[in-house]
Amino acid sequence: MFSQQFTSWLLPWLALVSQLPFGANDKLDNLIATLLTVGSPTLAAYSLALTVLNGRWIARRFASSTYPNTRNAVRILSSLQQAPLRVMSEGSLLPSLVVLADNDEWWTELEGWLDSTYTWSISAAASIGWVIVAYIFTVADAFTTDLKDSTIYATGEAIGSAWIWLLPIIVGWLQISPKCDSVRLDKAVNRANQMAYVAGAELHEKPRLARDVAKEYAVSLAVGPGDILRRDEGCTVPIFNYARFLSWVDAVETVANAFDAASEHARQNRPVSGEWVQEKKLSLRPHEKNRVGCKFQVEEYCIRKGESLDDRRTAWGRGIWSRMFIASMLAITLQWGTLGGAVLAQWFTPTIGMTIQH
Repeated sequence: MFSQQFTSWLLPWLALVSQLPFGANDKLDNLIATLLTVGSPTLAAYSLALTVLNGRWIARRFASSTYPNTRNAVRILSSLQQAPLRVMSEGSLLPSLVVLADNDEWWTELEGWLDSTYTWSISAAASIGWVIVAYIFTVADAFTTDLKDSTIYATGEAIGSAWIWLLPIIVGWLQISPKCDSVRLDKAVNRANQMAYVAGAELHEKPRLARDVAKEYAVSLAVGPGDILRRDEGCTVPIFNYARFLSWVDAVETVANAFDAASEHARQNRPVSGEWVQEKKLSLRPHEKNRVGCKFQVEEYCIRKGESLDDRRTAWGRGIWSRMFIASMLAITLQWGTLGGAVLAQWFTPTIGMTIQH
């Protein structure tokens, strides 16, 4: 009887765990992420909700920007929620990446290389369908049980209800399609950085490749070596998105501020240097000659007039508390909405004691 009921109640849910998104280099990290998801549905739902809310927030955050490559920036930054994202403005690295026309290829290529998806497959759909059918049969069997029968036993609706939280978690990640393959993410960012340019020190100097100028890049994926406290942040499994939330928001704010300032200057027909060159064709993109300048001019172009770099920054980022609160409420509701039903189902299941047969 145990083997039959184990196959009917629990085995389909354990098989569905294999559809969780993974991608860490270390196999042990993937195992830990699996155990963490099963042991803490609230944390899994919290990271999922944060990812969805961040995707909506970043679209609104860049809505006022019209500078070239804005749409690519939104897609790239949203795709890098599963990675330890670092953005560096020093040495005019980020301003050069935003302003210079030489870096248009960087944005286009990186967005294309990150276009790898963990999405729906036949195996995922079959696993989800299996657990749904098993749960339907479990609930139907509960209504056919004769409560007056002395051989009554639990029909599994409590276990099914306790695990049903896994369905929205799996379906949610399949819909979001997180980019969580650490090897592919590293290769994509490193490959794109080989074609990143930095403005010259003087106006007459041509932009140079960033790899020839500095050891750092405007956008990189890194966690300090031996930084045990940030181990979760460096793991690309999506359940650890909670550990990357604040650092990711800070990086997005840095990039968004640069695009906002550049867009405002472009709308006012202010070139990086020299006189404004009007595009002959009807286009919202500024002429490439308006996007040429030295390091100092490029840096100034990414700062609004009358502001400094520190004036634009906030201590934590915009709207983080509301997103954290909403994600927390959704996660708690999901866990206790399902586990609460399981507790009630088990509580009201009649208990049959030992019987002695003569």
